[in-house]
Amino acid sequence: MPGPRRSITETEQAIQQRLGGLTLQREAMAAVGNIHRAAAAVRQHLENSVLRPHELTWTSFVVLWVLWIWGEAETWSVAEEAGISKGTLTGISRTLESRGLVARSPHPEDRRRVLLSLTPEGEKLMEELFPAFNAEEAFVSAPLSPDQCLQLADSLRAIVSRLEEHGEQRRRELLAGEDLAPRRSGRRPRP
Repeated sequence: MPGPRRSITETEQAIQQRLGGLTLQREAMAAVGNIHRAAAAVRQHLENSVLRPHELTWTSFVVLWVLWIWGEAETWSVAEEAGISKGTLTGISRTLESRGLVARSPHPEDRRRVLLSLTPEGEKLMEELFPAFNAEEAFVSAPLSPDQCLQLADSLRAIVSRLEEHGEQRRRELLAGEDLAPRRSGRRPRP
């Protein structure tokens, strides 16, 4: 049975009590923790307010968004842009295809590769849906001024850029140059 929902202030106080004696970079911990908490809260709000009436999950919306912005693309590219695995994309694209929103077609140079694109119905949905989605983005960011929104966007972009430029190198350093074996059946990889 789930416990009570705790506010961000209660969570920060509990963290301080638990970790008070450790030497940590608390500002970094607060920044990353609040990125996660904000992302989860925003995602939940947008799913429940804008996407649910269209029977879309967050991930299916992101797939539609990627195809709407970039146009037809190979499945590996859509998965990468959406931040999901190819296996997850397969299930989502099949559902979206069955709803008439996405079309799958073989790649002209290699029939083993698959291209995804929005159908006219998918295009129409995104054109109708995105203004409502953006209105909720405005609702979520209302406590910030336009300048604060841009400053936040710049700060988050700097974090993403850092990971894009140096994340793989850092991961390899932490793993002593070894690749992390894929997980199987929920078990952690063996050392």
